[in-house]
Amino acid sequence: MRALGLLVWLLLAPWQAWAAENGIRNAEILASEEGFVVNADIDLALTNRLEDALRRGVSLYFVAELEITRDRWYWLDEEVVMRRLDYRLSYHAITRAYRLSIGSLHQNFDSLEAAFQTMRRIRSWNVAERGELQVGATYNAALRMALDPTQLPKPFQVTAFSSRDWNIGTDWYRWTFQAMAPEGR
Repeated sequence: MRALGLLVWLLLAPWQAWAAENGIRNAEILASEEGFVVNADIDLALTNRLEDALRRGVSLYFVAELEITRDRWYWLDEEVVMRRLDYRLSYHAITRAYRLSIGSLHQNFDSLEAAFQTMRRIRSWNVAERGELQVGATYNAALRMALDPTQLPKPFQVTAFSSRDWNIGTDWYRWTFQAMAPEGR
């Protein structure tokens, strides 16, 4: 019986280590002058295969997705906000620099760790205009981040859908918050 328990533990240990590495440490939605912003800290690790592909010139695309819903007693939950933040991480061999692009904005980094750390630390992401959330109301929020395999070059897409080395991401991180007015109002 002990041997069976040890075998199960040995089979599940790598999965538990992977699951512990990838997750959202904390997230919050705060009121700002323009509306509501998200701040989040994400634990996400690149696999050796992804790092190798990046250094060989394959750009990696990541997406952070946010959903804000409101409970309804008479029907399904109301979807209030659905937002997506797209990242492109690339390496330029001539300059030996990593580039992180968010939309039309980009920044160069000397190391992969610095670029990846910047991506995993979301700050002041404007997700809702002032009138989209009712001040004083309670909402449910869900956030996740993952590699977007649909934006990889076609030969890598097949591998990405079938290989765990190419399929990294977090589970949905869910929390409840109350929409507040910005400070000073």
